Amino acid sequence: MRRTTLTLCLALCATPLFAQETPESTREAASTTRMTPEYRNPFAELEIDPYASQYQFERSSLRALNVQDPIEGFNRRVYRFNGQFDRLVYLPVIRTYEWATPQFVRTGVSNVFSNLADIPNLGNSILQGKAQKSMRTTARLLFNTTLGVVGLFDVAKAMGIPQESEDFGQTLGFYGVPPGPYLVVPFLGPSSLRDTSGRAVDWTLEDAAAYLNNREIMNENPWSYGLYAIDIRYKNGFRYGALDSPFEYDQVRYLYTKLREFQISQ
Repeated sequence: MRRTTLTLCLALCATPLFAQETPESTREAASTTRMTPEYRNPFAELEIDPYASQYQFERSSLRALNVQDPIEGFNRRVYRFNGQFDRLVYLPVIRTYEWATPQFVRTGVSNVFSNLADIPNLGNSILQGKAQKSMRTTARLLFNTTLGVVGLFDVAKAMGIPQESEDFGQTLGFYGVPPGPYLVVPFLGPSSLRDTSGRAVDWTLEDAAAYLNNREIMNENPWSYGLYAIDIRYKNGFRYGALDSPFEYDQVRYLYTKLREFQISQ
């Protein structure tokens, strides 16, 4: 779910799940529905007794489906592509990375990238007026860059100052900007129009800050971008198919949406 998580261009054209022949009238109705810009809740007419425990499943299903996803067909194709890429390419690379490098090397690499990530964390904490988070993130940058040898060691965490992630998508949400349509980004996974735009702003912020000349160094050493991508997946424990459910797409969509709501509220 950097997080949400807890997430990097080929497009996989696959037939939508459960496709079947339908009468002409049904196809026309479906076409009309696809043209509707807002997500239409299929259970909108369902009457549920809020005090009846036997309807817990229906209520949870209703909440899970109530996500604005007007391009669901495209998103599902990207989700399947990400799953195949993860299984055939990404995870084998991660396993090779784990086999070829000692634990302390992998930890050091993660610490360096996490230290650089505190730049947008700090900027977004300031934009949201979160003084305490801003001070803690500033302390992390000072301690980890100096005592931690440019971030190789997360001494701030050992001192009781854990990382507090803040991105521009959260900043927009903090000021009331709605998430917009749900998106599944190739390689990166679940997102929204707001959060995808926020990623671009965070990247620009890191460029502008030029902290430790990190962007210049990475541009001079293109392999470092590959290491960055590997580290992102290495730190993410999510595995496609792990939910063992035919409704994994819907579950991930719901969990991502609720996670972002929780992060913005903090």
